[in-house]
Amino acid sequence: MTSQETLNDLPITAIRVLISGRVQGVGFRYSTQEKARELGLNGWVRNRRNGSVEAVFEGSPTLVQTVVAWCHHGPPTAEVTHVETFREATQDLFQFDIRPTT
Repeated sequence: MTSQETLNDLPITAIRVLISGRVQGVGFRYSTQEKARELGLNGWVRNRRNGSVEAVFEGSPTLVQTVVAWCHHGPPTAEVTHVETFREATQDLFQFDIRPTT
């Protein structure tokens, strides 16, 4: 980054992720929130009634790809079998939250 660039000039991307497998009851949401906050990403994560976990990550493309790669295995107690990703419009989110089940 040059001295004239600021954080506001960096590109922002948003990716929605659906994670399947043994991903509920294993701390997946809390671990995802911790990983996203560690990387400085905004967004949210929630359980879905069908047993999957859904998340939206917003931030620099490199860091978003880092957390998406992490979602392919998740916390040690998870057993991820499938991950789907979808590009989303940015929503100017300001933190990373755990949302209620949908």
